[in-house]
Amino acid sequence: MNMTAEKPKVTDENKKIEVAPAFANKYNYDVEISDLGLKTAINLKPMVIPRSTGLYSQQKFGRKKVNIVERLITHLMVPGHKGKKHFRTSKLMSGRYHTAFNIVYKSFERMEKEGKNPIQVLVKAIENSAPREEVMSMLIAGQRLAKQVDISPLRRVDLSLRWIAQGTAQLSASGKKADEALYSILTGAANNLENSFPVSKRIELERQAGASR
Repeated sequence: MNMTAEKPKVTDENKKIEVAPAFANKYNYDVEISDLGLKTAINLKPMVIPRSTGLYSQQKFGRKKVNIVERLITHLMVPGHKGKKHFRTSKLMSGRYHTAFNIVYKSFERMEKEGKNPIQVLVKAIENSAPREEVMSMLIAGQRLAKQVDISPLRRVDLSLRWIAQGTAQLSASGKKADEALYSILTGAANNLENSFPVSKRIELERQAGASR
């Protein structure tokens, strides 16, 4: 007598397919970039999960090929230290991709409930907090002088994302939830509020550059 149990047949009806949150289908990536200088630096190619696993890390200017949502997630993983003397370290925030992904996803859900397109809010926040000029130390006639220089589109986006991540880290350190902090930072920067952290950093940097001309 054969005592082996027969394996149940798997049909299309009883298959359970776990589908991850599909950014490509959930949000509209066909958004307007009003700043023409940033069109080549902001990648809006739709992705189901914004994760390239370092595919373009070894390529020159490979950041252009990375989805803008993924770049925001990676900046949130390592927001950077506050102050030159490491007044507040960020090593405790660096870690798993999944944690940073959930922070972005929950903040995007808040925007979606208000009838906004989160991708458009993110792009607008980057445009409003991306500086156009900065100060650079140059050696002239044996003296180091601070001079104003223009910023490339890629660095403009990098600085904007860095300040968004740092503002989120500081707000979350003060007691807010990380997704609520990111939501307030993005909406404030998208509305070009001067008290928003990334917008205030942009204004400060451009003021220093204007004084160094």
